[in-house]
Amino acid sequence: MSGGGGERAAIEVDEFLPHPPAKVWRALTDPDLLARWLMPSDFKPVVGHRFAFATRPIPNIGFDGTIACQVLDIDAERLLRISWGGGSLDTTVTWRLVPEGRGTRLFIRHEGFDLDDPVHAFAFRGMGSGWRSHVLRALRQVLAETA
Repeated sequence: MSGGGGERAAIEVDEFLPHPPAKVWRALTDPDLLARWLMPSDFKPVVGHRFAFATRPIPNIGFDGTIACQVLDIDAERLLRISWGGGSLDTTVTWRLVPEGRGTRLFIRHEGFDLDDPVHAFAFRGMGSGWRSHVLRALRQVLAETA
């Protein structure tokens, strides 16, 4: 994680997955699989496509539970970048896949957090631990269960 002080902070995750890039890519871009490890949405792997994730609202910080997204960049089996916004949050998430032996090194970068903003700081703390624990654990489970 990089810090604040006027600059934007980022959550960075580096994880080895014992599955080939094609299988990891499918889990990232198939809407049914994506719903199983991240959240339900109307995602389509098409640059420019707008979609939304739905999660629980957090009224005390002004978050209604909707994460508005847009596909910004795709390079099949290598890179997926989306915008990720909700409330005052306007960030991007990038998944980068690198073949490694018989598996895939997955790099996740969620960037654009203004740590001087209480909503951003709250999201940064929650998502920082969430990407590393809950989300990756769920992704690993989906990968293990799919052919």
